[in-house]
Amino acid sequence: MASNQQTRPGITELAKDRATGRIGVVMGEVGGRVQMRPVRGGREWDAMRSDVEALSAREELSVRLAARNGNSRVGL
Repeated sequence: MASNQQTRPGITELAKDRATGRIGVVMGEVGGRVQMRPVRGGREWDAMRSDVEALSAREELSVRLAARNGNSRVGL
């Protein structure tokens, strides 16, 4: 979500779990919990909906660049 507005991220968008400080991809929502997955894959975790926030444009760019650089190091 590349904007300065802090809105609730939708499915497949990057978001931050404020409770843990982790950044991931929103995979779904059940009740008051959001299922998130690490950007480069891995085990999903549940976050409270109230703790999930959209990334700023700068944060999103940084995360996407880090993931791309990591993938290029392993030949993906």
